[in-house]
Amino acid sequence: MRAHRLRRPLALILAAFILFLLLAACGGQVITRPPTATPSATPTVALAIAATQRPTATPAPYTPAPTATPTITPTPIVYRIQRGDNLMKIATEFGISVRILQDVNGITDPRALRVGQELLIPSAADDPEGGAATPTVEATPLPFIVENITFSNSPLGGLWAFGEIHNTTGTDLEQAGVTISLLDKDGALVAEAQDYVQVELILPDGRAPFAVRFSTPPQSFASYLAVPWKGVLGYVGGYYLDLAAEDTQGAGERYSTYTVSGVIANTGPEDAVEVSVTVTLYDALGRVIGTRRAPPEYNVIPRGGQSPFSVELTPAGGPVAGFRVNALGRRMPTPTPSK
Repeated sequence: MRAHRLRRPLALILAAFILFLLLAACGGQVITRPPTATPSATPTVALAIAATQRPTATPAPYTPAPTATPTITPTPIVYRIQRGDNLMKIATEFGISVRILQDVNGITDPRALRVGQELLIPSAADDPEGGAATPTVEATPLPFIVENITFSNSPLGGLWAFGEIHNTTGTDLEQAGVTISLLDKDGALVAEAQDYVQVELILPDGRAPFAVRFSTPPQSFASYLAVPWKGVLGYVGGYYLDLAAEDTQGAGERYSTYTVSGVIANTGPEDAVEVSVTVTLYDALGRVIGTRRAPPEYNVIPRGGQSPFSVELTPAGGPVAGFRVNALGRRMPTPTPSK
C-alpha cells in the first residue's frame, strides 16, 4: 500500500515536466488570453413624457334625409242651397259652426240666402269654435193659417194633400211649411208628412200653395190635422217684388191637363233674376186641386221687360174653376269692387 501512495506523486511530476517541454518547443512564449471585458451597464434615462391620449370620436347619430311628404289638398265641398235651408241647418249637417260658414262665404245677412246659391263648406278642423254647431231648439213658427185642403191618390202610388197657407201674421213670411197628420176614427195618428210651400216669400195677407205627399199612406183615415210646421220673419231685401202676371189665361180640359199661360212683366227700376212662377188651381169651392212652380221662358227679366210663361198642370179634382199666379224674383247681385 505504501508503494502505491508513492507512485501517484511521481506520475504528476512526470506529466508536468512533459508539458513544460512542449511549451518550450513552441518558442518559449506563453500566450495569455486577455480577460473578457465585462460590459458596463448603460444607464436608463427616465423620460418624463406626458402621453396625451387622442380623444375617441363619438359618432353623430345618423339622421336620415327628410322624405318629402306630399301635401294632400282636400277637394272643397260646395253645397247648393235647397228650398227650406238655413245656415243653422246647413252648419249642423256638416258639423261646423254658423260663424265660420258665414265668414268663409262672406254672408252678412243670413236672410238673404237664395235657392241655388252655392256655399263653400269649410272643414271642421278649420273651425275655431270646435266643429259641430250647438243644436238649438227650433223656433215656434209664426201663426199663419192652413186652409183649402183636398186629398188625391196618385196614379203612381201615394197620397197627395193640396192646400194653401194664408199669411195672417201681419209681417212678411219666409220658409213656411206645414205638417199634415192623418188620424183614425179614434183620433190616433196613423200617418204624418211635412213640406214647404211653393212660394219663398209671402207678403202680409198673401197666400202660397203646398203639395204634401204621403209615400206610404194608410189604407184609410177618418180625419186630419193641418198646422204650421215652419215659418220665420221674412226679409224682403234679397227679393225682387216688382213683377206682375199679365194677360193670363187657362185652357184645357177641366178634369185633365190644364195650362195657364201669360207674361211676367218687370214693372220696377231694377233687373230681376231667378224669376219663378207659381200657379195654383182651385175648384168651385175654392179648394186647392193642383199647384206647380216653374220658371218663365226667360228667368232674367230686365227692367221694363217681360217674359212669357206657360205652366201645365194635372188637377187632382175638378172641374177647374179658377187659378192664381204668383211671380217672384231676386235682385241682381251687386258686383264686389276689386281690390
